Amino acid sequence: MSEVYAARRARLRERCGAAGSEAALVSGVANVRYLAGGVPTGAVVLLGPAEDTVLVPEGPAERTAADHPAEGLRIVTLPAPDGDPAVAAAERAVEADIRSLAVEEHHLTVARHRALRSVAPRLLLADLGTAVEQQRIVKDDEEISALRIAAEIADQALGELLESILVGRTERHLALELERRLVDHGAYGAAFTTSVGTGPNSGIAGHVPTDRRVEEGDFLCVCLGADYRGYRSEIARTFVIGTSPADWQIELYEQVFAAQRAGRERLAPGVPCRDVDRAARVVLESAGHADRLGPRIGHGVGLENDEDPRLTPSAMGKLDACVPVTVDPGVHLPGRGGVRIDDTLVVRPEADGGPELLTITTKELLAL
Repeated sequence: MSEVYAARRARLRERCGAAGSEAALVSGVANVRYLAGGVPTGAVVLLGPAEDTVLVPEGPAERTAADHPAEGLRIVTLPAPDGDPAVAAAERAVEADIRSLAVEEHHLTVARHRALRSVAPRLLLADLGTAVEQQRIVKDDEEISALRIAAEIADQALGELLESILVGRTERHLALELERRLVDHGAYGAAFTTSVGTGPNSGIAGHVPTDRRVEEGDFLCVCLGADYRGYRSEIARTFVIGTSPADWQIELYEQVFAAQRAGRERLAPGVPCRDVDRAARVVLESAGHADRLGPRIGHGVGLENDEDPRLTPSAMGKLDACVPVTVDPGVHLPGRGGVRIDDTLVVRPEADGGPELLTITTKELLAL
């Protein structure tokens, strides 16, 4: 993997050079992990013309999901309490006679930016922007393999839960059990806070589990994901508890299922991102749910749960091959409940079989 990380840094260095910067300071947590591997939280990467350095704060910093830092990097641990690795990186850039440095302004506080200027007043600071985030959009085989395993872990955890007794258990209890099962199956942890909604709480995006107990006839809506080596899957499924679903539950489920299928079927290289959103959204709008839809139908996944590309009505740009995304429409009917269906997929050309579905738990409306 060391050559993979080196190639990523080389591409970024080339982009910085073309923009007129001799070096780059990368401080975003996921971006540092992308370029340097398993370095402690709080580290930064200084890409210089001669060598690349990771500056690490001293102390019991938590390791990332990757096993260890990439080879070919100089690791500098700052003795406490010498402070901010980003400021120390700027000082080293000056010592190396670097005159221009690109920084991730969107990952720097105003105070941190001022501190950089105070220690390096003659250093020309330029905005690196989202160059690393854009580079991260298309995933290599190793990244997709990690996502595939993360999806398998989430499928396993969800499948085991569905085989257990659910009536009478609280949303909070079920969410905690799912997160434990993720770790039992090899996840670094939950990719995000697991959401379990029952009855009138079902179908709410990002619902925080409560002490409400599962009852007969409820919709049960579960959204979870696994973090495997830093890469994060996402899946949501909706079921009915203990009885045959009511007519309104069947109707709503079929509407959301049709929307999710329409979005999935639009995933292909060259397709505008907003077209994927539109394909799913129009199905639910025609069913009378226009006012109940969220701001987007899906988003990219990888080292973060929510990254580019965004599948929104106003999204710019087109999909590329080897881009993992979610397609996750949902509808919530206040006081009654709702449905969410979410999959993690990888965009593939039609010649390669079309979009690769990573989360394979059934989307049939099961009565548990």
